[in-house]
Amino acid sequence: MRERFGPSLRSGFTLAVLILAVSVPLVHPEAAAPKKGGDYGIIFKKKDISSTATFMPYTAEGKRMEIFAVRASDGTIRTALNTCQVCYASGRGYYKQEGKEFVCQNCGNRFRLDQIEKIKGGCNPVPILGADKTDLGDSIGISKSYLASVAPYFARWKK
Repeated sequence: MRERFGPSLRSGFTLAVLILAVSVPLVHPEAAAPKKGGDYGIIFKKKDISSTATFMPYTAEGKRMEIFAVRASDGTIRTALNTCQVCYASGRGYYKQEGKEFVCQNCGNRFRLDQIEKIKGGCNPVPILGADKTDLGDSIGISKSYLASVAPYFARWKK
């Protein structure tokens, strides 16, 4: 039986398949895409986040609240509620940034920037962990449903 294609055509075809295989990503399209829904109450643009916190106001369940994002020394972006896990009920348990530290306005506790999202419990900003935020590629979204669920932390907030 005669070969239908000559050696040069077969090698050209093989080369074309190789080029195509290398140029097509090996990632399932949904794996790289942000979560669907887009029901975000707050969106932080990553390019705008630095070691100086970006504070974002929001109202949920009729309560004023504030979320912040800051870039840690390792380059990661950390997010938290601007309220203290211990002092929130006082209404003055919110933070102001002083250099690389956040200071609770109720008790004066100082909390290092690089500890945000790493330490839970105690007198520190309530962290917003991975499951409660969405990486949208060039930004980070925090859902309206999550924000509504944490509104009680701001019931007496006096900032």
